[in-house]
Amino acid sequence: MGHHNTAPITVNNDETIRLGQPAQMLRMIFLAVGLVGVLLGALLGMLEGDAFARFFHSYLISFCFFVSLSLGGLFFVALQHLVRAGWSVTVRRISEITAAALVPMAILFLPILGPMLMGTEAASSLYVWNSAEKVATDELVAHKAPYLNAGFFAIRAIFYFLVWGVAARFFLRNSLAQDQTGDAARTLKMQELSPITLILFALTVTFASFDWLMSLNPHWFSTIFGVYFFAGSIVSFFAMLAVVAVLLQHFGKLSDVITTDHYHDLGKYLFGFTMFWAYIAFSQYLLIWYGNIPEETEWFLVRQNNGWEYIALVLIFGHFILPFLGLMSRHVRRRKLLLAAWGVWILVMHWIDIYWLVMPQVSPEGLTFGLIDLCCLLGIGGFYISNLIWIAADRPLVPVQDPWLSESLAFKQV
Repeated sequence: MGHHNTAPITVNNDETIRLGQPAQMLRMIFLAVGLVGVLLGALLGMLEGDAFARFFHSYLISFCFFVSLSLGGLFFVALQHLVRAGWSVTVRRISEITAAALVPMAILFLPILGPMLMGTEAASSLYVWNSAEKVATDELVAHKAPYLNAGFFAIRAIFYFLVWGVAARFFLRNSLAQDQTGDAARTLKMQELSPITLILFALTVTFASFDWLMSLNPHWFSTIFGVYFFAGSIVSFFAMLAVVAVLLQHFGKLSDVITTDHYHDLGKYLFGFTMFWAYIAFSQYLLIWYGNIPEETEWFLVRQNNGWEYIALVLIFGHFILPFLGLMSRHVRRRKLLLAAWGVWILVMHWIDIYWLVMPQVSPEGLTFGLIDLCCLLGIGGFYISNLIWIAADRPLVPVQDPWLSESLAFKQV
């Protein structure tokens, strides 16, 4: 809760609210890192001699990690319009740009989708249900075949990215158009369509998590898994938002636009969704533990043995207990460097979380981390950051004509 100063405050349309030309050079560097990283990862994967199983699992981890950041951005933008929030206007453009990266990320899904549709051995090494032999010999997989098949999988993936891409572009396009005209009707239009966006978001994110992550083990199922993935997405997005805001201000951007009070609210979101992630993670484990059904417990059994239990402990302490204690203090939430440090920490934990979801499927006999994982992280990360810079281009990093901007600039905590 805050009060708002009514004194008129304006944002000059100058270089302090734009990335500028140097960022475009940086974009090419990240693009090169992305290309080299993915190609080197694929080369190392070929040398493994496992039909690219190791590479595709590593690729999926980093792909889902960066997609989740943009999904968190889309949720935040739609939610702010739904509740007609004024405080968040100064950080909303960064969120809009983050969400818009979902469009180029669809291209990075093709290395997974293509081999599946072609029925290659490599695709079956990632999703075993894509193997005709598995369908013929496994009754449960055969029972799920009407849903788990390459054609329907591809149709659903296209639908997910279509919904996300259209929604993200809708918000960014209208926000940018408002920069030129100052037409308040654009804000009303975005507010009116935000409820539909959130309903579609909930459905698509849930089923995307089922398709891309849960179906790695087609025998296992959890109705809470979609909420678990969403919880990780939103907490990692707020971590990223805090880090990006601090970086921009370090380079002289948005220095008078994003204030201590904005960081305080971002810190509260980060703190709150850290608890939400832990609550959902514990709920999923508890329900499966006391249900004690073999089809459900096998997933956790793999992740509680052969060294994987240490990753589970890292997540308990690193993804919940330490951030919970670290972000509890008002002092931390109002110190942007401390908040950014916790943001980096939570981003690392989120990647480890997805790693723990995926990698035991290909390496149940023990922990594994190598150059392939690093190459895929740098590769997809390079493409992702390059896309963010490309989308931002020379556009204002704050909605300069938003009717709620003066309220956001004057926002103060009480």
